[in-house]
Amino acid sequence: MLAGAALAACTSSSDATFRRSVHQRKTPAPSEGPAACEAAGTSNALWATAIRRGLVYGSSAATWQLADKEYRKLYARESSILFTEDDLLWYRLRPTPRSNLDFSYGDEIVRFAESEGMLVLGAHLVWDQGFGKGWKDSDFVTMDEPTARKLLYGTLDAVVDRYRGRVAAWIVANEVIDAGGLRYDVPWATLLGDDYVAEAFHRAHDADPDALLLLNDYGFETDNAYTLAAGKRDAMLAFLDSLLDADVPVQALGIQAHLNASTFDAFDQDAYRTFLGEVADRGLTIVITEMDVLDDGLPVDVRKRDAAIADVYRTYLDVALDQPAVASLVTFGLSDRYTWLQEDYPRADGVARRPLPFDDAMKPTPTYDALDSALTSAALRDTFAMPPRC
Repeated sequence: MLAGAALAACTSSSDATFRRSVHQRKTPAPSEGPAACEAAGTSNALWATAIRRGLVYGSSAATWQLADKEYRKLYARESSILFTEDDLLWYRLRPTPRSNLDFSYGDEIVRFAESEGMLVLGAHLVWDQGFGKGWKDSDFVTMDEPTARKLLYGTLDAVVDRYRGRVAAWIVANEVIDAGGLRYDVPWATLLGDDYVAEAFHRAHDADPDALLLLNDYGFETDNAYTLAAGKRDAMLAFLDSLLDADVPVQALGIQAHLNASTFDAFDQDAYRTFLGEVADRGLTIVITEMDVLDDGLPVDVRKRDAAIADVYRTYLDVALDQPAVASLVTFGLSDRYTWLQEDYPRADGVARRPLPFDDAMKPTPTYDALDSALTSAALRDTFAMPPRC
């Protein structure tokens, strides 16, 4: 049980409500709202369309992708928040258990975002993946608790301290639950116990009290072979309650929104609206952090496939962006030239995947039109953090 949870169960609901409000960020003042972004002007870039509705739109990016000058130009034009796709993962920061911290990649990606007037969403401070080939399972099997604490929290403290004031939001913990609650197939849970997520949030808040702190996960939209979406939603709400009741400074839920076209017909819009509303009722911000669409089950024909992918975007965003607590929308990449789905999950028929708003040639697809339309018609909201380019 999380520290403080037993005490919380004995207190009144009004006390719990107070505790849940302690770490919530203040609502932006009217002067910080979407009308304040003069730079958006009449621009038709996705970020500008979004900010006029109070939304911050952006994409993941990595230094190796931005070495492509054509992509770098597209990215700079369309995004106002940069999700650090690779450069703050441990395979970059600490490529072996014995490595000193290497901030060269992180420094480069953050400098790029700053040079283009973008916000930064840092990912991920705590995750059970992203270690790279320099790490082996046996490294954790032989690790003791003091070593694990120093390794995990020492890295977290150093990273957040280095970028304090330069990162608008941190994904503090990524993919730490399943439908049964806290995952125990994670080395940090095995080595450090149930409270490792709570301690990570406290440390991140201490190191950078002005950053928005996210708990990030997936699987809330449709069932997969292992988990029912309803079960994952319920588990997340229960886990959030346990953190909030223990006065853990979790301030936002990150929803990955990796959608699967082959199962999306089962998307329960009403249940999802209710879920987003329940997250918002807890005083939390919501960030869609990694949106894309796996085109399994769709035809080879590009026009038919693009139309179906665009329809998934349209259907999902019609629900998600209707919730004012959704402060930011981030797609996992901008162009099909750089999509993890092609690398990690290629289609069996060999046809290139098309999950993003721009194709391999950097041309807008029907997905772009669906995304642009959804941003244009999104409910108006306060802006959680104004991009510097404003």
